[in-house]
Amino acid sequence: MDSVITSTRAEGSALLRAYYELTKPGIAGYVMITAGVSAYVASHGHVDLMLAINTMLGTGMATAGALAVNQWVERDYDARMVRTRNRPIPSGRLSSTEGWVFGTTLMMVGILYLALLVGPLPAGLAALSAAAYHGVYTPLKTRSSLATLAGGVPGALPTLIGWSAATGALSRGGLALFALAYAWQLPHVLGLAWMLRRDYARVGFKLIPPHDAAGRVVGRHMVAWTAVLVPLCTLPTVLGYTGAIYLVGALFASGAFLSLGMRAARELSDRAARRIFFGSLIYHPLLLVLMLVNTVRP
Repeated sequence: MDSVITSTRAEGSALLRAYYELTKPGIAGYVMITAGVSAYVASHGHVDLMLAINTMLGTGMATAGALAVNQWVERDYDARMVRTRNRPIPSGRLSSTEGWVFGTTLMMVGILYLALLVGPLPAGLAALSAAAYHGVYTPLKTRSSLATLAGGVPGALPTLIGWSAATGALSRGGLALFALAYAWQLPHVLGLAWMLRRDYARVGFKLIPPHDAAGRVVGRHMVAWTAVLVPLCTLPTVLGYTGAIYLVGALFASGAFLSLGMRAARELSDRAARRIFFGSLIYHPLLLVLMLVNTVRP
């Protein structure tokens, strides 16, 4: 009897773990933080606590659901790639039906949660993010390297979700945070795509330009987008939302990130791409911390 109970508990725990993995909690959690910081900056540090919590929860659920649905859509591709073949659906820990039902339900609950407890504009932006992700980015991945540019839009929309939650509108400050998040994602994705180019080629994903075996085009794109971040990072201060501490820190971080891009442009090796990728994992979170520390209060 005890062995049966133990086995049932183990199966239940494994099932919950599979559903948890399906949400890509690291990405969903970071999206929640981005939306929360955006709401904080938009309110000049005076955001209502419950509004911030509801914004983050709704955005997190909608994002987690969209990520789960994406794994259902790409389940056959995932099964053929080394990096993704152990995900819940291709590994057989969840059926495709279970993944689709769970992801769709969670995504719709998140959007409805935002509509009821935060506002129609943040909910509409969350729905737009999911639509752009599934309707534009995902199908483009097998057709054109423009998918990389398209994928930056849903990835940056959480900044506008948080901004509109705090202000009820879109304004220059929100668009500045959107532009910053958009430009940051491109060297991040290009670095990952270069490291995984053989895996992606196996299934026909075209996240990097074709006929670029030496990586010269990808390297130029990396340096271009890291260079764009230098003026973009100043906009929150120029528009009066952050102070000098943020500005100095953001310029220093952007300069360091640009130096990685320039090194990658000279010779794009796996090592250089890895530096860009991990540098990006430091860069944007650092900017968010600086925003929280140095948001200008009226």
